[in-house]
Amino acid sequence: MGQCVTKCKNPSSSLGSKSGDKESGTKSHCRKGGASSGDRKDEPGCVKASRDPLPNGTKKAEVWAETGGALGGVVVPLGEAGLSSSRVEELFVRYKDEQDDAILEEGMERFCSDLQLDPTEFRVLLLAWKFQAATMCKFTRREFMEGCKALRADSLDGILARLPSLQAEARVEENFKDLYRFTFQFGLDSEEGQRSLQRDIAIALWRLVFTQDTPAILHCWLDFLMENPSGVKGISRDTWNMFLNFTQAIGPDLSNYSEDEAWPSLFDTFVEWEVERRRLVRQGGAAELLPGEPPEDTARLSSPG
Repeated sequence: MGQCVTKCKNPSSSLGSKSGDKESGTKSHCRKGGASSGDRKDEPGCVKASRDPLPNGTKKAEVWAETGGALGGVVVPLGEAGLSSSRVEELFVRYKDEQDDAILEEGMERFCSDLQLDPTEFRVLLLAWKFQAATMCKFTRREFMEGCKALRADSLDGILARLPSLQAEARVEENFKDLYRFTFQFGLDSEEGQRSLQRDIAIALWRLVFTQDTPAILHCWLDFLMENPSGVKGISRDTWNMFLNFTQAIGPDLSNYSEDEAWPSLFDTFVEWEVERRRLVRQGGAAELLPGEPPEDTARLSSPG
């Protein structure tokens, strides 16, 4: 999967590396939040064939996929009418690594290519979310089997057919909140014990996760992060989660922002920086866009008075 939403092959790509540093301090009274995918329990192994075959010759859904390899006999029930565990198994094996019982970087690239998806696009993030992938550039056997079950798909065509409804699902407020929080965890390097996102990774993921509905303030926020690299080394989970609240509670003109509320201190710095930048735009009578600034903000800021 090339860059696998953020990066895979090239650590120095424009999307950055995953070796995140801790973010500069946040207020002690900030709210904290995060998403967890929950623990999954192994099922006892069996292979059950249904009585009635489907028109295409496959068996109905009382089929259990018994797997071996690195997972040591994990059993994942599909349990959906019309789904074939053997077809999902074949799909997984087509892309899995020769040594590891998982789809890794090379397999991800081929998987995305066969789906005719750009590895860095929003729909690939949606698949990772639906599969509850714990790590970039990797689907374990369990994640792939249960992800296909959640999608109700056992073929490439089936996965593709489900993407529009998956995009619609992500527009629902509670679902998007879950996707948004998943994206932070997905961007961490769990093997390194990383607890904050490296700045460039966070910027790339913010752009990606807001693909369908971009907040008016996002461009200004990302400009601030890019232009202050020494002051912003990493993005904590709290800052990531609270930024979604910020986009919903604070207007594009920032007039209702208050430092007395429970916002991370990085937001205080951003608002001061952005207010000063807008003052300079008005003072200079600038008629053209500042880098990344939404057109509607520029029209408002450039108008007399």
